[in-house]
Amino acid sequence: MASLQTSTLIFSSSFSSSSCSSSRRSNINAAIHVPKLPRVRFAVPKTATKLVLEGLQLREPKHILDNDSYNNHSATPATPTAATTQLYAILEAVADRVEMHNNIREQRDNWNTLLLNSINMITLSASLMAGIAGTAAGAGVSVLALNISSTLLFSAASGMLLVMNKIQPSQLAEEQRNATRLFKQLQSQIQTMLALHDPTEQDVKDTMEKVLALDKAYPLPLLGAMLEKFPKKFEPAVWWPKNIQSQKPSKPNSQIGKINGWSAELEEEMREIIEVVKTKDIEDYERLGSLVLKINKILAISGPLLTGVAAIGSAFVGHGSASAIVAVAAGSLASAVNAFQHGGQIGMVFEMYRNCAGFFNKLEDTIQATLEEQDLEKRENGELFEMKVAMQLGRSSDQLRELASKSASSRLEGTSIDEFGCKLF
Repeated sequence: MASLQTSTLIFSSSFSSSSCSSSRRSNINAAIHVPKLPRVRFAVPKTATKLVLEGLQLREPKHILDNDSYNNHSATPATPTAATTQLYAILEAVADRVEMHNNIREQRDNWNTLLLNSINMITLSASLMAGIAGTAAGAGVSVLALNISSTLLFSAASGMLLVMNKIQPSQLAEEQRNATRLFKQLQSQIQTMLALHDPTEQDVKDTMEKVLALDKAYPLPLLGAMLEKFPKKFEPAVWWPKNIQSQKPSKPNSQIGKINGWSAELEEEMREIIEVVKTKDIEDYERLGSLVLKINKILAISGPLLTGVAAIGSAFVGHGSASAIVAVAAGSLASAVNAFQHGGQIGMVFEMYRNCAGFFNKLEDTIQATLEEQDLEKRENGELFEMKVAMQLGRSSDQLRELASKSASSRLEGTSIDEFGCKLF
């Protein structure tokens, strides 16, 4: 190694000297002549060269192989399955629906505020004109302009009230609010599914059915797809795909011990919860929802009727004192009715009861479908299922067991789960 370094130094020095002398030879004739150095050859041992070459040959393929395998691993990640790709596509559609429902909810909430203020201002202005016309008519002044103006304003208020009562903007806003919440919930479920395990085709099918059920329960378009705002009978909201239940009645599982977190005691506890939900909570919300629906129907008819009577009365102001009184009184009552109905958002209250009743119906269907699966291994883990039911009812697992035991002993006469602290949202 030392001999190799020495030869390198000698060669570099001789090369620099020769290059320097050759560059100056053209301008200066030097008197000193540098003698040529003899060529010195160093014999490199063949053994060392052979070992070095063999080492390079041994190391290089391995190094190249490692780099290739690393590059291939980093450049080509694992190919996702078809189910995973489809579920990601559904996730994007769900996120888009969340944004759309939220935007439309803000728009329809603005509708309720703007229409309420506009109709009340029109009605009160027409009532004021009718009152002034009645006073002026008694003094012998012509009131034709005031009659025509008040009549037109009352007629416009009647038409706007008919449209507003038909679409119920406060109820539309509540529908979109519920849709936004439920789509966000579905979005979280899909993200959790993708994080925990690779989805299957059945997961994709179930998720798609949930999306379609939500689209049907809370439609985006207003014309042609709007839900009936004044149904003949109160019906709870349904935003989940109905499970196909078996015709045979389910029986308590008599297996001893826990299998997949399930036991005979836990099954009996879930059945008692179903009984409480069916006999008390759903009935209470149906009763309250039917009452609010009747009140909303009465108010929806009274508002346009009063403005119509006021329009007729204002047209005859000047032909008698009674017509002015009728126009002013009917207009004032119409403003009060409109403020109570749409300012108090009776349609939103009705939709809230519809959603609450639907929540308990969904809970009942979920528990019933789980208990009808006779193979305990195919069920969701029993302890996890109990915890989810308890969280949906806003209670702990111990409180849920206490509620089930009280229901089994006394059937909780006059008591509902809501009275025990149920939290829907």
